[in-house]
Amino acid sequence: MKPARLGEEDALRLDNQLCFKLYAASRAVIRAYKPMLDQLNLTYPQYLVMLVLWEWQVAPPAQPTVKALGERLLLDSGTLTPLLKRLQQLGLLLRQRSVVDEREVHLTLTDAGCVLRERVLPLQQQLLCQQGVEVDELAELRGRVGQLLERFMALR
Repeated sequence: MKPARLGEEDALRLDNQLCFKLYAASRAVIRAYKPMLDQLNLTYPQYLVMLVLWEWQVAPPAQPTVKALGERLLLDSGTLTPLLKRLQQLGLLLRQRSVVDEREVHLTLTDAGCVLRERVLPLQQQLLCQQGVEVDELAELRGRVGQLLERFMALR
């Protein structure tokens, strides 16, 4: 089904901009996560890094490197490096240069990083309950936004 066409004036209204709705929704969700993340002593970007590293514990990539993490999170190494340094200072991960290729930096969770995972799920479930969000509704929305992201990534 084709989206309804907007008139010239309506096409320029802020409330008709998908990009604004996505931006505002993203900020609102991150703001809602903040109390949970404060309990974990993490920022939202650090939390995203930890999510990937926890995924990698279950299904490790061929190379658990900063480069692979950047590709997974759609972030460059200049953005990731300070995040990873801070997570290492917090004792949650280790960064080690590859002995084969010094340009590669491998990432490993510490015991503290692994233990932190156990604290996240109950806090995440509590957050969803507080917001009154239906799991099915979230799954549908996540799927649709994921499809949109794939379309835009294909244009790069």
